[in-house]
Amino acid sequence: MELERAREDVLVAASAGATTVALALLSGVVGVADLATLPTLAPLAVYATYLFSRKGGPYGSLDRPRNWAIAAVAAGAVVLVVSAVV
Repeated sequence: MELERAREDVLVAASAGATTVALALLSGVVGVADLATLPTLAPLAVYATYLFSRKGGPYGSLDRPRNWAIAAVAAGAVVLVVSAVV
């Protein structure tokens, strides 16, 4: 595995992991929203999609690790907003 590829994977994994932990803390400790386990894992689903979609190529101009990291954080934000509204 190339070092640059590993750095890209760490970026997406760290953002998905941090968002998942933040959702769990906001749900369990702070009590901002009442989240079930499955919605809390939504950012990790984005990371899994990133991993399994990176097998081969060609990749489009939007298929960048930064965009995948933003998508993981956005998935967490959507889960938080939906659970707070409902």
